[in-house]
Amino acid sequence: MAFVPALIASLRREAAWLRANPWDLAMISWVPLLAVAMLWWTFSAGLPTRLPIGVMDQDRSALSRQLLRFLDATPGLQPVQSYASTAEATQALRRGEVYGVVSIAPDFAKTLKQGQAAQVTLLHNAQFGLHSSLIQRDVRTAVATLSAGLELTARHKRGESALAAQVAMEPIKTRLVTLFNPALNYEQYLAAALIPAVLHILAMTAGAWTLGRELRDRSLGDWLGPLPGWSHTTGALLGKLFWPLLALGTVATLAMLGLTWGRGWHPQGSVAWVLLALWVFLASSLAMGAFAACASRSLRMALSATGFITAPAFAFGGVGFPLQSMPVLARGWAELLPYTHYVRLQMEQLQMAAPWSNSALALMVIALAAILLIVLCVPLLMRTAKQPASWGGR
Repeated sequence: MAFVPALIASLRREAAWLRANPWDLAMISWVPLLAVAMLWWTFSAGLPTRLPIGVMDQDRSALSRQLLRFLDATPGLQPVQSYASTAEATQALRRGEVYGVVSIAPDFAKTLKQGQAAQVTLLHNAQFGLHSSLIQRDVRTAVATLSAGLELTARHKRGESALAAQVAMEPIKTRLVTLFNPALNYEQYLAAALIPAVLHILAMTAGAWTLGRELRDRSLGDWLGPLPGWSHTTGALLGKLFWPLLALGTVATLAMLGLTWGRGWHPQGSVAWVLLALWVFLASSLAMGAFAACASRSLRMALSATGFITAPAFAFGGVGFPLQSMPVLARGWAELLPYTHYVRLQMEQLQMAAPWSNSALALMVIALAAILLIVLCVPLLMRTAKQPASWGGR
């Protein structure tokens, strides 16, 4: 059978190429490892803390200073500058020196002592969505703490017991139960989703480059021979894609184990199921790149298709923006991308602890896509091998 000899010969040929071309080897070994390490380092803090804010204390009373102490005691905030006017504070926001400015009115303490509601104004830069939401949350917490303390003190002076005062202030309590990602850990949420997206780009690029350079260098005949059959072509194709899959899959495995067990995070879902899906996902990405090269017969066109498909994959994956809120065409495009299905499986297992059977459909879709693309590549390669005039395209 021609399959096994072709597979072995292709494995040896590709291994010899990688040894002779260190930059090709780098793109599937230490470059993705470096990219993964940089992403991990970026989000290693887990949750942003000590975000710089400014203050504009126009009251300068004991109560306003107490509020500033509460703001400084909040883990997410760090008052770094005091401003004398709104114009000065606005300019600081525009220059990016601070992400928000807390303004305390001139009659803050006097208004409170008169039993009236005082006002605290937060100026924040909503262009930084994450920073803005965290600052709003922490400022509300600090103001609410001070407000509750003042109200409890006033009620206690009027003769109410502490329990009665608490019930009167909050007769209906809201109970919030965070089911998934309760610590709001962005390392577990964003880094875990971004790393497969980066490897997706590198894998499809590797698939397109591995086959495209054979066309560019007019070496397709040396690889496949003049009249390759189905089994020979299939074996040669799988042998060529084996080393990129092994290298990128190893990097992906190390990254996922490092993000979970290596960081003391033991998800209740199946890490093994995620690793299996990750390898299948990378195989699908390699097959997509190979198909782009086979279909276009041009390395340049294959790499362009790689950028078009993989670069926006994270944006359409439903991590940063919900799929349900996308327009119909955008939602349809998102559902065609393998990354959308993979990241859904990963979040179901690592974040939601869903039964593995719930994620089986996504894994089957990705696996079938990889198999279908490989099957489609074979006749395209056989046809191209018989048309040497089409080789050499850039």
